[in-house]
Order: sequence, then C-alpha cells, then structure tokens
Amino acid sequence: MPAKRLPVVLCWHMHQPQYKDLVSGEYLQPWTYLHAIKDYVDMAALLEQQPEARAVVNFAPILIEQIEDYAAQVRAHLAGEGAVRDPLLAALDAAALPTGREARLGLIRTCLRANEARMIQPFTPLAELAELGRFALDHPHSVDYLADEYFADLVVWYHLVWLGETVRMAEPRAQQLIKKARAYTLHDRRLLMGLIKDLLEDLLPRYRRLAERGQVELATSPYAHPIVPLLLDLGSAEDAMPGFARPLLPQYPGGEARTRWHIERGLQVFERAFGHRPAGCWPSEGAVSVATLKLLAEYGFRWAASGGTVLGNSQAAAERGAGECPHRAYRVQDVEGLHCFFRDDGLSDLIGFTYSDWHGDDAVNNLVHHLEEVANACSAEAAPVVSIIMDGENAWEHYPQNGYHFLRGLYRRLAEHPQLELTTYAELLARAPEAATLPRLVSGSWVYGTFSTWIGESDKNRGWDLLGAAKQAFDQAVAQGRLSGERLAAAERQLAVCEGSDWFWWFGDYNAAESVSDFERLFRLHLANLYQLIGDEPPEDLTHVLSHGGGAPEHGGAMRRSH
Repeated sequence: MPAKRLPVVLCWHMHQPQYKDLVSGEYLQPWTYLHAIKDYVDMAALLEQQPEARAVVNFAPILIEQIEDYAAQVRAHLAGEGAVRDPLLAALDAAALPTGREARLGLIRTCLRANEARMIQPFTPLAELAELGRFALDHPHSVDYLADEYFADLVVWYHLVWLGETVRMAEPRAQQLIKKARAYTLHDRRLLMGLIKDLLEDLLPRYRRLAERGQVELATSPYAHPIVPLLLDLGSAEDAMPGFARPLLPQYPGGEARTRWHIERGLQVFERAFGHRPAGCWPSEGAVSVATLKLLAEYGFRWAASGGTVLGNSQAAAERGAGECPHRAYRVQDVEGLHCFFRDDGLSDLIGFTYSDWHGDDAVNNLVHHLEEVANACSAEAAPVVSIIMDGENAWEHYPQNGYHFLRGLYRRLAEHPQLELTTYAELLARAPEAATLPRLVSGSWVYGTFSTWIGESDKNRGWDLLGAAKQAFDQAVAQGRLSGERLAAAERQLAVCEGSDWFWWFGDYNAAESVSDFERLFRLHLANLYQLIGDEPPEDLTHVLSHGGGAPEHGGAMRRSH
C-alpha cells in the first residue's frame, strides 16, 4: 500500500444555455429551474450531509443569472408584485388552467418529459395521469373531456417528481403533497410554489456557504458557455480533425475581443454571486487550445481542465506518454502560471453512463476498486491526482432516487478511504505540486478530444455561417454608431447568448428530433432578436429550419445531454 493517499477530485459542472427570450422576457424551456430544484439542490445537500467530503463545483455564469432571475420572479409573484414568465411554472399557480385543446395538449406533452422508469413509474398517481395523457395525445379530441382537476394534479405531480430526493425526504410541504396524492387545490399549488421559491432563493447561497467553510471549491466557465478555441480560430479544429469540412465563414469576426468579453462578464457574475474570484475554470465543453489557456492565465486563473483524450492526443503528437501515469498536473509549454488537469474519461463515463443501471453499493465498490488500482499504479509518482469531471445535472434522472444512494455512498467511502483523498484543485495547488510539461497541446474538447460535436458537419457549419453573419451585422451597427448605452449592452448580451456551445451540440441527425427542434428554434430566435436589437431586419434564412435531427446518439451514451 502506498505511503500517501491518492488525491481524487470530483468536479461537477453545472450549466444550462439561455432559455429566456431576452426580448419578450419569457422562458421558452423550463430546464433551468427544474434542474435547480432537483439536481443542484441535491448536489448541495449531499455534500452538506458528508462534511468530510470535498468537491469542485463549476457554475456557468449564464446559469447563475437564470437561477437568480427565477428566484426573483417567483418571490415577486407570491408577493403579488409580478408574473412568472415561464409557462410551466406559471401553470402551477394559475387560477385558470388551460382551456383550449392545443394548450391542454401542450401542457400534457410538457409534463411527460421526464425519465419514464426513474421519475414517472415509481409514483403511481403520476403514472396513471401519464397514461391518460398519452391516450389524449394519440386521440386529441379526448382532451376535451378531461376536467381541470386532471391538469391541476398533473402539473403538481410533475413538479413533485422534479424535486430533489433530499427535498422529498426532508421537506414537510413536499411530503404533505405526496401523501395527498390527488385532488390538489389552488392552495396546494401555491404551497408547492412557495417551496420552489425557497429552494431557488437559497440555492446559490448554499454553495457559497459550502465554499466558505472549505468543503467546496467553486469554479466557473466563460459567460455564455462558448467554444473559445473556435471563437479564437476556427482552424484550431484541424489539430484533431485534419481536413475537416469547414463552414463558409473563414474566421469568427473579432473572436478574441468576444472571448475577453465572455471571460470578463463571467467573472463579474461569479464574483457577485459568490463573493470571491475563482481560481479555476472548466472551459466550456472542456474545449482548449494554447491560445485559450494563455487568455485564461492572463485573467488570473490558476487551473483549467479538459478531457482525457485531449491529453492522449497531445502526448501522441509529442511522441511521448506511453507507459506514463496520466493522472497528474500538467503545464503546457509557453503557457505561464496555469496548471492543467485532465479528466479520467473512463471513470467519469462510468458515473455518467453506466452505473445508473447498477445497485448503488455495487457501483460505489466498483469505482473505488478502479481508484485503488490507479493508486497502486501511480504510487511512484511525485504528485498524482485523479480527475473525475462530468455534468452535475444530466446523469441523475437516469439513476434510482436521483442518484441519492450512489452519491451518498461514494462521498462516504472516498472521505473515509485510507488510500484515497477527496480534495480540490485549489488545495492541490496550495501544496505546489510537481507538474509535468506538455510540450504540445492538441486543441480539442471533452467529447472525443475533437470539436466534431460543434463544427465540421453541414448543419453545424450552417449554424456558424448564420452566427458569423449576425456578428458582422452587429459590428457594422457598432461602427455606424447605431448602438450605445443600454441598447449596446443588450445587444452584446444577446450576441453572447448566440455564441453558446449548446446550439451547435444539438445540430445534426444523430440527436433526437424533438430536442433538436427545441434548440434550433431557440437558436434562430436568439439570432433574430439580435438583428432586432441592432435595428436590422432578420434575414430570410432564419425562417427556415436549420437541423431536423432524428437519429440515435453517436457512440451510444457518450453523447448524452438531456437538456
């Protein structure tokens, strides 16, 4: 057994794209607040339950803003001072439930968007409501015979199953509503709305408290989650994708200035929410290049992380790394002051895509066994570290009880293990670890070590061309002096939203048609809003569907991203 414990970093990345129409103020998809009251709440509570555990939690700034906005809206609504601008959340407290056929079918369709095996079937009342709802969707005329009581129960149960497991276990209001099971009144719905308000209001402060007591290191990403290497140089995709099909757009106009805007705005949002400047950054999608890392170092970041395949590609390009332990800190040649850590893709993907079908204890035992093997294999290394990095929201709806038993058991086992040490990157850097030098970095992301998820396919390239044209129109409006003050600030923010990574992720025929449709419509809306804000007529191209989707995810679960 090695004389020292192997440091293990669990890094959970929290992000959602901007679902809000910044012109109308309406949220067009509910995923930010649903993941907030389920996954982000549970992830905080599970750490609170295990004070010896440590984790890194990375918040995308655009997610922080949405959580704050939802909390403010619900608080104002319950105080009689404003409306909730999310149709699903507003339906929870609506005195008049939808009456038209299309509106009722739309609410049913929305309330069936949850994991069938893990979130619907375990709750008999919701399973029965869902069965009626599916019949109505197959026979639309039948929805006319469903009473208002059906829709009240449906919207309550949908929100109950999107509550975190820790909330359902400990919160009397949730338990009261679950026990009642049916025939929910307007008072019941307002009770649930009040619970949601409390969860949203206390969410970011909970993570701040965890950070202040040293249990969590909070990190961030550039503001709207753009693929920074591609903003800086579309040709950087050549590193890992030689000869890739390029968009017509030769380069993204003013990419460095836009990257600096995202970093600076992101830091402002983060510091306002958490009261300190972050030491670390999970670049959006783990997308890195030498130019990206140099910019992060310039802004004072002390560490950044990426995917394990990026490390493998970089070592192969430098004709080194065979037989070396990859679990360590790295410095990239010509990048000063920044340590790089690379995700153990195998271990991270076991949590993300495999263990959801296992018994929680078996999954914990298996992961701990793998970590023990790494500890033994890397025992001679001066400063080894294993990085497990993944989304902090999307996997858990595939687990029983939202991953509660697996995560609770994992934190406990790792915190107590004599051979393993749960830690954070900030704690590691405080020890001044010996870092290996990476003479060359091959640009890439956490997905396959390439940028193929965001560029190189016809629909994705068309998205870049549309974005590039909108940016050129924005630049022209600025040069002509048509934008200033609040209008310029609104246009800059709208442009940032258009530059986010998620739109390009969903384009292509390997994603489910329904999800592709949701995201490509939202992308076109955001672009059209940008043209409106700069005073230009949106081009005809934005009226045409960009991508239809419809296929199965590439490489099985490796591409899973469920809103």
